[in-house]
Formats: sequence, structure tokens, C-alpha cells
Amino acid sequence: MKGPNIVLLIISIIGAFALGVVTQVIQPAEKVNALWLVIAAACFFTISYRLYGSFLCAKVLSLNDKIVPPSKRLTDGRDYHPTHKWVLFGHHFAAIAGAGPLIGPVLAAQFGYLPGFLWILIGASIGGAVHDTVILAASVRRNGRSLAQIAKDEVGPVAGVTAAIAILFIIIVALAGLGLAVVNALAHSAWGTFTIGATVPIALFMGLYLYKIRPGKVAEVSIIGVVLLVAAVFLGGYIPGSALEPYFNLDKNLLVLLMAVYGFVASVLPVWMLLCPRDYLSTYMKIGTVFLLAGGVIVLAPDLQMPAVTTFVHGGGPIIPGTLFPFMFITIACGAISGFHSLVSSGTTPKMIESESEIKIIGFGAMLMEGFVAVIAVIAASILIPGDYFAINTKLPFEKLAELGFPVSRIAELSQAVGTDVAGRPGGAVSLAVGMASIFSSLPGMKGLMPYWYNFALMFEALFILTTVDTGTRVARFILQELGSYAYKPLGKTDWIPGTIFTSLLVVGSWGFLIYSGSISTIWPMFGVANQLLAAIAFCVGTTIIIKMNKLKYAWVTFVPMLFMFVTTLTASYQLFYMFMGKAAAIPADAFTFKLDAALVAVMATLAVIALVDSVYKWHGYLSGKREIVTSEVVEWASELEVH
Repeated sequence: MKGPNIVLLIISIIGAFALGVVTQVIQPAEKVNALWLVIAAACFFTISYRLYGSFLCAKVLSLNDKIVPPSKRLTDGRDYHPTHKWVLFGHHFAAIAGAGPLIGPVLAAQFGYLPGFLWILIGASIGGAVHDTVILAASVRRNGRSLAQIAKDEVGPVAGVTAAIAILFIIIVALAGLGLAVVNALAHSAWGTFTIGATVPIALFMGLYLYKIRPGKVAEVSIIGVVLLVAAVFLGGYIPGSALEPYFNLDKNLLVLLMAVYGFVASVLPVWMLLCPRDYLSTYMKIGTVFLLAGGVIVLAPDLQMPAVTTFVHGGGPIIPGTLFPFMFITIACGAISGFHSLVSSGTTPKMIESESEIKIIGFGAMLMEGFVAVIAVIAASILIPGDYFAINTKLPFEKLAELGFPVSRIAELSQAVGTDVAGRPGGAVSLAVGMASIFSSLPGMKGLMPYWYNFALMFEALFILTTVDTGTRVARFILQELGSYAYKPLGKTDWIPGTIFTSLLVVGSWGFLIYSGSISTIWPMFGVANQLLAAIAFCVGTTIIIKMNKLKYAWVTFVPMLFMFVTTLTASYQLFYMFMGKAAAIPADAFTFKLDAALVAVMATLAVIALVDSVYKWHGYLSGKREIVTSEVVEWASELEVH
């Protein structure tokens, strides 16, 4: 047996044992140590990357470094630019790994730590990583075209329009879900509001410094940015009790308005001024913090307090409505399978890849890294006492939680420790921050610093959420302008200022209204449905491409997760529709909002059905020989150009 195979065998044995402990097949009577989750995930993802990732890239996609990528064929120094694989890996990872893999797993802990953990391992390996890699490879072979363009070219105009509308839906609902998490975390929290608010002028300063004052001085601006962020956390500690506290002690409605204003301004400013430096800050913070958190888990090895499975798997949960299936699978979207990733895999990344062999590490590898981030989020939520976890993520009275079997025990102590009343702050952000702060403050030499770690964790989460707000609002504006151009042609011009302002206001107003009128129990499931809808459509496109490559025997790699996504999405849509309509009848004052939510869900489900029917019709044509196989794939070899 060769050396690499021996190493894989050892990793497999260790991973299998760790998984046995996590599932309580081994040592069933003892509490599970968080360290075993880290070991199991690391081993599982390593094996997945080495075996399944290699199979996908070599056998299914036939990646070949002799094919010249668009970054080299179409180099323009702006969008198409060959980029070193590790630099591009960082860019791609930052783009796909927003706040979703942090918040979704935290909310899904309602069902226990085990269902979410297993779904992350399996979903990321045979679903999410396949989804990202196939779409990335497809885009690289098609001059870096977007998912909507690929769908239009490969499946047909119906699929193209469906994909565009689905993308618009997912962005608006996603921004609402993520924005609500920030609003709930910052309401009447002067320290947190100051710290997160300070990141805006810091990002603006970094943009000016890097592009105007000291162009190209990345190291300098990185050091300055980190110093300023740390300073913002510490200075925020002086805000409570000072004369400035009233200016930062804001209620939910005012925070929603400020986020909407921020989203509008960020979407119309030049990308170099705010979006790019914030992206850079976010990347640095996320990678560093995640590895620091993983190190803390390894050093401390805390026990999980959350049961493996709770009674809420059968429904009746206070955070996420409905039963384990389908709601857990739409709650944990990012970190397992996320349709949003198809926008990145067919966005900037395919225009920067230097060779096709790098698709494996960037597409497959980055998704598995996001899965690891999601596992860390599961741990951070599950080390909290369950009653305290539910007290943070719901607004239910403590007595009601005790009746449900989850008595609140340390919530007052935790609130005092972090310097903020953390009870009744749903959305996942606060419970994650409390869990992270508990781990960090328990490390040697960190005792007494929990309030600082808590606000650092909030800033860490908010940086990614605001980055998503920046980028998402801008992308949604572009899509809305493109769709609007069919009715009024000037709207399609991205440099037409009135059109830019009008469409930006529509996008911001849409997600702002959803935040204002909704709750995490309504918005997050809607986000999950929209996200998984887009993933299902992307799998449809991927299956079509594999069929057109004359590799029908491998079509199962995208068809199976596609089928699961459709079943999950449509089941969740059905249940959510009637849930919202029931609430509309029961609560007349909020009837309009719930009917609007029901209508949105119905539209998204309809889009899914249209995409599926259209794709199946095309597949039948290809496989029966009644429809000619035509592809938009562009392949350039060293001596010839083949355009199929």
C-alpha cells in the first residue's frame, strides 16, 4: 500500500471513531466533547476532497490544463485577470462564506446538535461542493458567463428568465434575513452599535488609503485596518453610561431605517470606496477568527450541552417552525448547499482562474472550508445550556421555556458577563457571539475579557452581513435594471443615474420592509426556500451540461442532489404557504404581511416547477435524439479553437 493511501486509511479510521462518538454509538451515556466534532469534520472533509472531489473533476468534468482559461484568453486587466490560486481561493471563500454558515447552523440547533452536524457533513460533500464545482467549471468553459446566461444558453430562455427572477428573490429575502439578525443583535446595545458603526468610516478610510493615498500598499492598510477595528471594540466599552450613549442606544425601527440608508449608499458608491475594502477586512477577520475559534475548541475541549436530538424534530419549535424535514434542510443552506454560491462561481471567480486544475481547490475545497465554519457555529451554539440558548433566540417567557423542558439557568449571569441583556434577541447572531465569547474568555490569560470578546464576535458577524448587504444590493440592482429594460430600455444602462437610484431604492425598500414587518421565524425559512430553489435550478443546469457532454452515466452526481433540493423546497413551500395563510386569518392586523409572505413563497415554488419541467422536457429531447445537442462551451487549445 502506497504512502498516501495509508494516510487516507488512518484518517478514515480516526474520522469513523470520532463520528461514532459524536453520534453516541460509542460512549452513549456520556456527554459529547466538542473536540470530536472538529476531528470528525476535518477527517470527513479531507476524505471527501481527496476521493469524491478528484472523481468529480477528473471523470465527470474532465478538467484539463491544456485548455486555456478565459482569464488568459480574454485578459483585460479589469474583470479577466489570471490570479494565483491561493489569492483567488481567499477571494472566492470570502464571497461564498458570508454570515449564512454562521447563523443557519445556530438556528438549526433547535433540533439538537446532531441533525445539523450530519447534514453539514453530507450536504457539503455530495451537494454543496458538487454544486459549486460544476457551475464554476461550466462558467470557465463559457468565458465566465453568469448562471442566468448559462441557463439561457444551455437550457433555454425560460430557464434563463427563471434563474434571473430566482436570483432576485434570493438576494432580497437573504438580505432581509441577515439584516434582521443584525438589527436584533444591536437593538438597545450602545457598545455593539458603536463598534459596528465604526467599521463604515474605517472601510472608507482604507479604500481612500489603498486607492488614492498609498496605492498598492496592501500590508500597510491591513495593519492599519486591524488596529482600527480592535480600537473600535475597546472604545465601544466607554459608550454605555457616557454622554454619547443616547446616540447609539437605538430601537429596532431606527436600526432598520439606518441599514436601509446604508444599503442604498453602499450600492451606488464606487466599489473601491467601500465594497472592496470591507471585503478585504471581512476575509481577514473571518479566516483568522474561525481558526482561532477552532484552536479554542481544541485547547478547551468543552462539552456540548445541547442534546443530540430535541423533541422539536417533530415540530413545535420556538425558533424554526415545522418539523425536522424539511425545515432543517432549508435553515442550514449556507454551509451545506447554497444556491447563492452559483452566483459567485459564475461571477468574478471563473474570470480569474489560471488553469482548470485549480477548479478543484477553489470550487470543491472552498465549499468544504465553509462546511467546517458551519460546524464551528454548531459547536458555539451547542456549548450553551439549552434553556439559555432558547432564551436568547426567542421572546418566550422563561416560564414557557421551562414548560417545554428547557429551564433557563444562566441568562442573567451571561448578560452581566457581556454587558448587554442578551435575552430575547432572536436571529442567531447573539447566541453565536455569546458562545464564541465564552470560548475565547476561557482561554489562558483571557479571563474578564468576555464583554470585549462578545462585541468582537458581533463585529465579526456584522462585517460579513454588511458585506453581503453591500454586494447583494448592488447585484440585485443590476438584475432589476436588466429585467426592467424589457419594459423601459434606459433602465438597462448601469451608468444612467436616475435608473440606478430608482432600482436601488426598490431593492432596499423591499428587503427593508421584510425586516420591518417580519420575524426570524418567517424570514429565515423564506430565505432557505429561495436559496435552495436557486440551488435546485443550478443543479438542473449542471445536469443539462453533463448530458450534453455525453456523460449520462455520471449525471447522477447533480441529478440526485437536484431531486432532493426540489422535494425539500416544494415541501417547505407548501407548508410555509398554508402556515402564512393561517396566520393571516388568525392575526387580522398583520394579514397583509402574512399574505405577502405566502405570495412570495408561491411565486418561488412556481419558479422551481417551471425550471424543472423545462429541463426535463429538454433532457427527453436530447436523450431521444429528437433535439440537437448544441452547447455554448468555448474551448481553446494551444493550436486550435473549438467552439461547440
